[in-house]
Amino acid sequence: MSACTLSFVRTDRPVETYSTSPQAADGRFRNPKPRPPEDLSFMARVLWDFTFHKPADTVPTTPPVVLPLTREALDAAPDRSLFRLGHSTVLIKLRGGYWITDPVFAERASPMQWMGPKRFHAPPIALDDLPPLRGVLLSHDHYDHLDHDAVQRLAGKTDAFYAPLGVGDRLVAWGVPAEKVRQFDWWQEADVDGLRLVSTPAQHFSGRGLFDRDRTLWTSWVVIDPPQGEHDAGLRLFFSGDTGYFDGFAEIGRRFGPFDVTLLETGAYDPKWAYVHMQPEETVQAHVDLRGRVLLPVHNGTFDLAMHAWTDPFERVTALTAERGIALATPRMGERFTLDAPQSTRAWWRERE
Repeated sequence: MSACTLSFVRTDRPVETYSTSPQAADGRFRNPKPRPPEDLSFMARVLWDFTFHKPADTVPTTPPVVLPLTREALDAAPDRSLFRLGHSTVLIKLRGGYWITDPVFAERASPMQWMGPKRFHAPPIALDDLPPLRGVLLSHDHYDHLDHDAVQRLAGKTDAFYAPLGVGDRLVAWGVPAEKVRQFDWWQEADVDGLRLVSTPAQHFSGRGLFDRDRTLWTSWVVIDPPQGEHDAGLRLFFSGDTGYFDGFAEIGRRFGPFDVTLLETGAYDPKWAYVHMQPEETVQAHVDLRGRVLLPVHNGTFDLAMHAWTDPFERVTALTAERGIALATPRMGERFTLDAPQSTRAWWRERE
């Protein structure tokens, strides 16, 4: 678990129990591999550590370098361009349309904007300056992945939200038109403009308060852009959302790999909650299991959600991929990254303006 999920505010629950889902039991969703039990003493120890034992280097002393992004730059970008906007939010251009993952533009990953994990940097582009979106891909309902204000403000410029079971119910309760919401169980899929979107398993949990734990499903996503001509090999992407390491990566790799780029969680980890957030060594192994070519680590560089140095995810994954000869991509926030012809990137977290 991560600090951003520790809310003391009751929130609306999904309108359905989804009892027919293979992932549901007794009104809640579950992982393929059960999580260890967590009692109040466990929660108290985590809160104590976050309050009194927080290292000084979990937050950068100066804001990380961000490249401002304009609507004109987005429109000029070719298809199969990706832009990191922060944490697990990436903007992808495919078949002339724009897709965004887990859009979080809030100042804090928290139910209260006067306390909780605060952004290290401003988004490269303002929420209102985003182009019309073909779709929003949501992985789960934690505050660092599901931003209430962003959802409401994007509802008017988004064709559809693609969400795991129950998360879509939250969107409708927040005022998103029901006809714009698509909900998925694991292994369910959709075809949009020739793109194939598949909801795939993850090892995590859900909830936005004390009373709705695991009432909604969590998911990862496979995005397949088939070949568009004789000399086009197509494109296969994997977006992990939040997850611990599990054997589902190998199954996803067998069904849908090899992947050109894997967007894998690398950050907010701790041995205490390794069953829901991967250690960097596990991130690299997940990339191998998925039969990935280029690893692009996400879930880092924006919020202080754990006890490690804010640069630790980048440094550790850089060393690990170098040891194993794995191609690594670490684009700066706002930098254009070409998905079907990946270019070299720089260690921006070591830089200061």
